[in-house]
Amino acid sequence: MTADTPLGGRLEDDDYPAYTMGRAAEMLGTTPGFLRAIGEARLITPLRSEGGHRRYSRYQLRVAARARELVDKGTPIEAACRIVILEDQLEEAQRINAEYRRAANDTSDGSGSS
Repeated sequence: MTADTPLGGRLEDDDYPAYTMGRAAEMLGTTPGFLRAIGEARLITPLRSEGGHRRYSRYQLRVAARARELVDKGTPIEAACRIVILEDQLEEAQRINAEYRRAANDTSDGSGSS
């Protein structure tokens, strides 16, 4: 397979749905039922193959792994999903704040008094 093939860079793409439900469950050390449950809780939404089978990306597997950590510690699955969603939102908000701070510092450092 060469870089010119349709799969070219997709396997390195965190969002490419490369894993079947069975393989994803195996990688996470869980059951397909767990993956269906976190899908029903809207933590992740797997893409569907042409045949209608669920397919998961590496990013989705990382999210599912975090939810599994919480469930393994005794957190109910719905609460675990909500925690993961809130953690993701907090991380995004912190990233945006850091960008605003950098932009504000660049503006104040680069502009002088009129």
